[in-house]
Amino acid sequence: MLLPNHCSLMDWLFLAACLDRRWRFVTSLQVSKTSWLHRLIMVNPFTFPVEPESPHSVKHMADYLHKGGRLVLFPEGRLTRTGSLMKFFDGTGFLLFKTKAKVITCYLRGTNRCLYSPNPCHKRLFPRVSAHFSGVQIPPQPKNMSTSRARLTLTNWLHDRMVLQQFEVELKSCAPTLLETIIQVARQFPGKIIVQDFQLTKLSYRKLLIAVDALAAQWNGLLPPDKGERVGVMLPNANAMPLALMSLWSVDKVPAILNFSSGMMTMLRCIETSGVKRVVTSRKFIAKAGIDLKPMLDAGVEIFYLEDVKDRIRGSDRLRSFLRICLNMRLALHSSTYGETAVILFTSGSDGPPKAVELTHRNILANVWQMLSVIDLTERDRVCNVLPVFHSFGLTVGLLLPLVRGCYVFLYPSPLHFLMVPTVIYDFDCSVFFGTNTFLNGYGRKAHAYDFRSLRLLFAGSEKIQASTSDLWARRFGVRVFEGYGTTECSPVVSANTALFPRFGSAGRILPGIEYRLEPVEGVTEGGRLWLRGPNIMRGYLNPDANSQFLKQDGWHDTGDIARVDDDGYLYILGRLKRFAKISGEMISLTAVEDALVDGFGKYGEHCEVVIVSRHDADRGESLVAVTNEPKLALAEIRDHLKQKGLENLSLPRELILVSAIPKLGSGKTNYRELQKMLFKE
Repeated sequence: MLLPNHCSLMDWLFLAACLDRRWRFVTSLQVSKTSWLHRLIMVNPFTFPVEPESPHSVKHMADYLHKGGRLVLFPEGRLTRTGSLMKFFDGTGFLLFKTKAKVITCYLRGTNRCLYSPNPCHKRLFPRVSAHFSGVQIPPQPKNMSTSRARLTLTNWLHDRMVLQQFEVELKSCAPTLLETIIQVARQFPGKIIVQDFQLTKLSYRKLLIAVDALAAQWNGLLPPDKGERVGVMLPNANAMPLALMSLWSVDKVPAILNFSSGMMTMLRCIETSGVKRVVTSRKFIAKAGIDLKPMLDAGVEIFYLEDVKDRIRGSDRLRSFLRICLNMRLALHSSTYGETAVILFTSGSDGPPKAVELTHRNILANVWQMLSVIDLTERDRVCNVLPVFHSFGLTVGLLLPLVRGCYVFLYPSPLHFLMVPTVIYDFDCSVFFGTNTFLNGYGRKAHAYDFRSLRLLFAGSEKIQASTSDLWARRFGVRVFEGYGTTECSPVVSANTALFPRFGSAGRILPGIEYRLEPVEGVTEGGRLWLRGPNIMRGYLNPDANSQFLKQDGWHDTGDIARVDDDGYLYILGRLKRFAKISGEMISLTAVEDALVDGFGKYGEHCEVVIVSRHDADRGESLVAVTNEPKLALAEIRDHLKQKGLENLSLPRELILVSAIPKLGSGKTNYRELQKMLFKE
């Protein structure tokens, strides 16, 4: 069986040009009756007409395959309207189960650009189309399964093979760097508005590249010619951010994106780790954020303000950039290669000092295409990104993915504006949004029921989505929350729930091209320590000790998370290894205890928070401590609630500590490292 994707009415013609006459195309007799032209195409010696509604159709195909026949079958059973693979009809899995036929998959690339494609994307009269065939594959043979279960297993196996093939072809076919990839997309629709920020300034691809070219010419004179020099970038979510990143790539510099919410001392530590000597920022941003740059200047760091650099650009410079971009869509400068470092990002530091992570162009491009191969994002989608770009989620998913896919993106500077963010989504008709559990809770409480009318895809990560959050969005706004999992070192996305494969409570299925293994952990009875390997895994750390450990693992990254994977490939994150306490010889998940406390104390108001930490205990090794910001909450109330949830005695906190506020990271997650220091003076 030859099994291709199906994007246009011309797909059969492209395939016929590649195949010999032994292959027959499965067609629909029902469709052939709609006109004489359909009948001419669908009923001839090279087709295998069937009645889709008849239960005997699959039997006829199975008989033909048993006799040594070769069939071309579109497993989606219809044209995709998204460009991504849609659901497969069950008959494909049933055929594989009953006939044990060998399989060749095919990815038809570019047919979604054909005039006869229903996909809502930019069409061309003569698009570039290529057919990519796999080798002969032998499907697994399910044993000790019912027919329905075996059919589902083989259908999912086929879908995974075809998604992986699509990812591999797209990654191999894309340009060597992020900048060149964005330029390639810009050539297709240069006048499309692609970026807009909170100042309501719109940038088309053409205007974006003109500004990048003019700014790069200034960097060429202001910055030393050292290739690969790391330059700090300290900017909010605004049009200036993609301009700064792309212009630095154009002169072969590596942006090190600083987390300005972490405080000056942490930023100075990050600057020292990454070897940054120069930082790009904005006078307006520094004044509004109230950041004192004196410690940075005292440390010998040179500051470049974008306003000052912009004033250096002359009219003749703008004209040259305008002509260059309008005539051939090429930048004057650029020589970076696929495997070179694209950005330096810093880990959140929730349970340790931030690490400097090197992500290459290949890492980020791989992660972008891994996501695009499983989510049905189209060029008509409008993305709203409020997640800060100094985090990998906000950078890769919220900014670079839309630029590579050709989607409009609105950049908003803070996820903490719970009243304004829903208004932005409403006013600008955004259809795709990203958030965390903390932020989504805030928006859900403050938004009007009609604010998210245009939203069709809502992805959440960084922390576990609570059932109450998911229920709030489903019941009040009619929007499903798709939870995912990722780490900075993985560029960042590792797994995601999708409309095609959703499973609430999980972090979704692992993305194509990523290998995983689970190592047993002493005292942990469920799951194991999650290790990952794939093209999206970082180049390494700039921290010498951490990097030496990473290089010893042959490309495997130790996430430090305890996880399990079910029989259908869904990933469940059980908690950080550092968020386990060994009490009387047993490993207790602090995350699981916190999850059991969610929504247990709503009578105290929305502000009430309870988190769990551990401390040394001379008798039992460690003991659990509950920390809250609610003075009326009693330890006995917490323990009773956990008992009602079915937790054992070892999982009950023995102490309750009251604090004025629980420290948070910029992503909204609890800063456990800072909390431990505050409580126990570590």
